[in-house]
Amino acid sequence: MKTKLFGFLICAFCFGIFSIQGASLNNNTQKPFVVVLDAGHGGHDSGNTGNGYKEKDIALQIILEVGKALEKQPGIRVIYTRKTDVFIDLWERGAIANRADADLFVSVHCNAHNSQAYGTETWVLGLHANKRNMEVAKKENEVIFLEENYEEKYAGYDPNSPESFIGLTLMQEEYLDQSIMLAGLIQNNFTNTLKRKDRSVKQAGFIVLHQSYMPSVLVETGFLTNNKEGAYLNSKKGQREMAEAISDAVLRYKKNIELSTSKTRDPVITEEEIEKAISETETKEYKDVNFKVQILASSKRMDTKPSNFQGLKEISRDKEGGLYKYYYGDTSDYNKITLMKTFAQEKGYPSAYIVAFKKGEKVKLSQVLTSNDK
Repeated sequence: MKTKLFGFLICAFCFGIFSIQGASLNNNTQKPFVVVLDAGHGGHDSGNTGNGYKEKDIALQIILEVGKALEKQPGIRVIYTRKTDVFIDLWERGAIANRADADLFVSVHCNAHNSQAYGTETWVLGLHANKRNMEVAKKENEVIFLEENYEEKYAGYDPNSPESFIGLTLMQEEYLDQSIMLAGLIQNNFTNTLKRKDRSVKQAGFIVLHQSYMPSVLVETGFLTNNKEGAYLNSKKGQREMAEAISDAVLRYKKNIELSTSKTRDPVITEEEIEKAISETETKEYKDVNFKVQILASSKRMDTKPSNFQGLKEISRDKEGGLYKYYYGDTSDYNKITLMKTFAQEKGYPSAYIVAFKKGEKVKLSQVLTSNDK
């Protein structure tokens, strides 16, 4: 998927006022419309257990129903991050969508509160607008502590700190308007068709949304802690109705997006925009440390000219054992290298990751970021 930095544009048209008529693009010569469906939690992560219900089980049943409805439609390919009661890392959920070059990523969850709060809300990725939004994101993001090697996977990320998201929303910013359009369609169906309480479309820094490079939403289908709503979501009827509302919104979104221009569907981050983002982002320097983005490891020795690396400049090469390691960038500013990693991924290196060198020696990134030697 191609992406572009547009900024956070909250436009009225995003909430579903596009015409939904027009010819479908469903013929065998075209790429199918790929939807990745993500049931939150799973395995040893049960999610919330309000009123004794298990979020992981309800989310999975809703997702399976959504998938069943979408799979009946020509031209749509459905991919699941999980179809059984297993634990999938947040990192891997987004990676599944990225590898599939998906058109949409939809993650389904159930809410909880220490009151009888109720209603539905749908989230898109954004910096925390208020304390409540940050608390919701923290609760979902703390799942990373259940993952193996989370220190390396999420190096530099602190679920308690909104500053952790500096630069992290870049890949999603262009898709914000499209994400909001889908979120608005989902909320409209919940509110107008199912008569659920509308808690609106909201923004917060969910890791599972950050990891995916396409329009993405996280749906909170209701509160298990509410006596009436929890029972509804735990019922076959409730799960079927929620799934119908979500799948209908996806189909309406697909029709809307087919009417848009190719530039809108497949935008591109430019080098100028990356440079602008770097110049506007607060620096985070580490003394005696050099950060680089590893984009490739190969037994082949290649010239480091841009034409060999999708136009990327600042390429360096080191040999480790029998492999040549190719790196993009070289800076002591962690926020800058994070943005450069984003650009490398956009240019065709989705598995690019940050490595750290201290006084010329490769060291664990997590150790550098948690050290006091800055």
